[in-house]
Amino acid sequence: MYSPYQLATKYFRYYFTASNGKGHGIHSPFVFELVTKVLNDKNQYADYEPIELLRKKLLQNKTVLRIEDFGAGSTKGLSKQRTVQQIAESSLKKPKYAQLLYRLVKYFQPQQILELGTSLGITTAYLASANKDAGVITMEGSVALTFTAERNFQDLQLNNIKVITGNFDHTLMPAISQLTAVNFVFVDGNHRKEPTLNYFQQLLEKSTESTVIVFDDIHWSREMEEAWEVIKQHPSVTLTIDLFFIGLIFFRKEQLEKEHFVIRF
Repeated sequence: MYSPYQLATKYFRYYFTASNGKGHGIHSPFVFELVTKVLNDKNQYADYEPIELLRKKLLQNKTVLRIEDFGAGSTKGLSKQRTVQQIAESSLKKPKYAQLLYRLVKYFQPQQILELGTSLGITTAYLASANKDAGVITMEGSVALTFTAERNFQDLQLNNIKVITGNFDHTLMPAISQLTAVNFVFVDGNHRKEPTLNYFQQLLEKSTESTVIVFDDIHWSREMEEAWEVIKQHPSVTLTIDLFFIGLIFFRKEQLEKEHFVIRF
């Protein structure tokens, strides 16, 4: 993991070298429309409010949970006690990015959504709210987090979510093998190179040319940056968009040549 100083330096460089985020100079009609209609959509959708009220409650919740950590913090699933408040402060995607996921789902209208890394369920709620007709499978390693997230989904009256608990190394393939295809994926789990690439390879088996895969924290560490570069160069990937904190992957066959965009967001 990069230090806060290293990450800030990288972000500073990204901010001043990326496309300006207004769509100017972007010659791909697909990307131009995505920037203007999704990235730059400032609407405050009604679905945002109940989810953000839940976020506020979680940030004040002192309940202690025993968390099994299968991610970059631990390779052995070690347990540690943390309050819901601590988890919310450190793990939840900021509204800016969680609401971008909502708008992406609203724009592409995927029928099958998959999330790796439920945590307390805030991003899951955004994904599920954006298309209530879609099936959402969210995967989480920690039993305590799964229990808390499911209760949050009930409070939000979201009934299109299925939660699978366990180490992704063991649960991902059985989960996606039951599906015809995955249309939209948000990968926010194990922040190490090899597992990230393994998950990507498994997801490819159920991806189509309309599938969108969003990777979280692509510049979080050297390993994640290396994984992102390998994914960008995969023959099936035709288009990528680097928004610094997240990266978008597309498999559009009508894209005659690979294109990689870095866009300020």
